[in-house]
Amino acid sequence: MSRTTLADAPDPVTATAPARPRRPARPARRWRRLASPVLLVLCWELAARTGLLAPEKLPAPSDVLATGWRLARDGTLAVHLVDSLTRAGVGLLVGGGLALFLGTVAGLLRLGDDLVDPPVQMARMLPHLGLVPLLIIWVGIGESLKISLVALGAFFPIYFNTYAGIRDIDERLVEAARTCGLGQAARLRHVVLPGALPALFLGLRLAIGAAWLSLVVGEQVNAQTGIGFLMMEAREFSQTDVVVLGLLIYALLGLASDLALRVVERRTLTWRRGLRAT
Repeated sequence: MSRTTLADAPDPVTATAPARPRRPARPARRWRRLASPVLLVLCWELAARTGLLAPEKLPAPSDVLATGWRLARDGTLAVHLVDSLTRAGVGLLVGGGLALFLGTVAGLLRLGDDLVDPPVQMARMLPHLGLVPLLIIWVGIGESLKISLVALGAFFPIYFNTYAGIRDIDERLVEAARTCGLGQAARLRHVVLPGALPALFLGLRLAIGAAWLSLVVGEQVNAQTGIGFLMMEAREFSQTDVVVLGLLIYALLGLASDLALRVVERRTLTWRRGLRAT
């Protein structure tokens, strides 16, 4: 019968765990994510230059960029862009702030849940873009209409994710915090807020997308400035390149805001370790 000696035993210091598969370097992953959009734009340019796409239907990307540079150089694009960003920011602030408050009240208080959640659940079944005729009667066709549409678009994603984020917190964590002597304010800060933040960030990302969609519609109703107005004016003169430019700007604004929110989320939720794609 053989015995295991100290010399035969594996050294706990030198023994190594199985090597993990190495992830691709982050710069390489970023270039890989750009491959499909760049390929799509190149195919679009090629199809437009070879005549597969009629220029009056869909101009080449280079023509769209040239139009954008011309409008940026004479200052026209900056005026419309600033007005669109202002409407989106004010609408997000109004709708998101109200949604955050009501979602917190409904999630934390039983009375708030009974009074707030039923009418919100009923209202969410209504397409907010279908409320444009009613909003015109209520607030007119000025700036209030655009901001109201953005606020409505941002309200529901933030409300429901705030509500769900609070309600999905494990009650045993709250009880453990109470047992450790934490007061109500400390429990909200150290247990409820960190537990609800992931859902809240998801709601913000959805709200930003809904806000830009609402702004597209709002700026096409009696607007004098804004990217949507620029597109509608271009449609009257069959300027397809300007219309495509407006769509491209909306897409880039939505992408930039989503990327910025992802950066904030990654830095705020440093404690969270979720599943990553391999």
